[in-house]
Amino acid sequence: MINQETIVALATPSGAGAIAIIRLSGKNAIDFVESQFKSISGKKLSKQATHTIHLGHIIHGNKTIDEVLVSVFKNPNSYTGENVVEISCHGSNYIQQEIIQLFLRQGCRMATAGEFTLRAFLNGKLDLSQAEAVADLISSDNEASHQIAMQQMRGGFSSEIAKLREELLNFASLIELELDFAEEDVEFADRTQFKDLIERITFVLKRLIDSFAVGNVIKNGIPVAIVGEPNVGKSTLLNALLNEERAIVSDVAGTTRDTIEDEISIGGIGFRFIDTAGIRDTKDVVESIGIKKTFEKIEQAQVVVYLFESDVISNASEKSQSIKIEIEKIKNKYPQKPLIVIANKIDKLSENAVAVLNKELSVISSASEKSHSLLLSAKQGVGVEELKEHLLSFVNTGALRNNDTIVTNSRHYDSLLKAFEEIDKVKSGLDSGLSGDLLAIDIRQALYHFGEITGEITNDDLLGNIFANFCIGK
Repeated sequence: MINQETIVALATPSGAGAIAIIRLSGKNAIDFVESQFKSISGKKLSKQATHTIHLGHIIHGNKTIDEVLVSVFKNPNSYTGENVVEISCHGSNYIQQEIIQLFLRQGCRMATAGEFTLRAFLNGKLDLSQAEAVADLISSDNEASHQIAMQQMRGGFSSEIAKLREELLNFASLIELELDFAEEDVEFADRTQFKDLIERITFVLKRLIDSFAVGNVIKNGIPVAIVGEPNVGKSTLLNALLNEERAIVSDVAGTTRDTIEDEISIGGIGFRFIDTAGIRDTKDVVESIGIKKTFEKIEQAQVVVYLFESDVISNASEKSQSIKIEIEKIKNKYPQKPLIVIANKIDKLSENAVAVLNKELSVISSASEKSHSLLLSAKQGVGVEELKEHLLSFVNTGALRNNDTIVTNSRHYDSLLKAFEEIDKVKSGLDSGLSGDLLAIDIRQALYHFGEITGEITNDDLLGNIFANFCIGK
């Protein structure tokens, strides 16, 4: 039924704008539009070539609804593989709804979320991983995530998986053939070549699995918690990073009582900065809740930035010792998280004091490979660019620069892990001289998990879950 009905939806964001695009797809899409469209040239849409654009009016009875451009894409040379028509009308909410309601009354159905792309998959225009890349492309908000989505949509990931699956399938066929001649004790599949193939598949799978660590970061951004005592300049630093007055800045300690989050792109990578409430002993109930949230955000963050006022560091200072103890606590509690220790407000120090501070910071950061230190003046913008470079250094962008395949989808990651497990069983079976019938079981399972990625093996529940996350109209 899904391929028999003609569907319609708004393909541009809802709301008023200069232009809106209404998309139809299905066997009768061109006929439905033709019945309501009066071309300036007087030509019929159904007689026009595919991939052509026509100026005219959408008419309902004697009433002209709007002057429009109609784009015609005939099957199979369209996005969905069906007849597709896109109507570019003026972006008034009233006009959009009038045109959509006109086609619904004719017998069209409103498209569900992602249904155009689902039809493209069902009609063989995209495989499943390419279809998922469409959603990633729409949601990409930085250069890196856009680059990965484009590479996957062009079939880079799919072709790599398809090639491995085809080679494995060829050997699987030979092993299955051996089972038919079991009594004659013949060997069609060369075990040496098979071992080489398994080694190559193992290498590729491991590389793809390892790439997920970078891919997940690129897709979802890196959460960075900015922590420290009250009034040390955390909100000023956030504003300097974002280049806007995002957080309230005041001389009154404890101004930030809740976490404030915003995201920027640094070197094409998304970083989500979290300005937290200052950590101190307080009897203020609201501020205490904010401090509790601060520790929750440190748990969730991948990088911690600890800020303190530069003029308090000295061996004789009690404040200095408490800061050092706080830094050690964070290091010990989160040993795997990169920690950037920042001495802020250096614009208030003399050159001699800055030199002393540098020595103190080098001692603090030398105790751990994950620790780094910086001198900074958030108010003056001094050291902010250096901080951005430090943050970018935590992301291994080598694979991105080399245009390697990077896995960003957790469903793909899960299938790759399962395929790797089955390939490892095949490898062990070959090494121990396991019989062909037992090898065949593990090979079939590996092929199954490869097929899950590209959609050669799927089910309605899986498709429902994937396309439910799409926007309507795509």
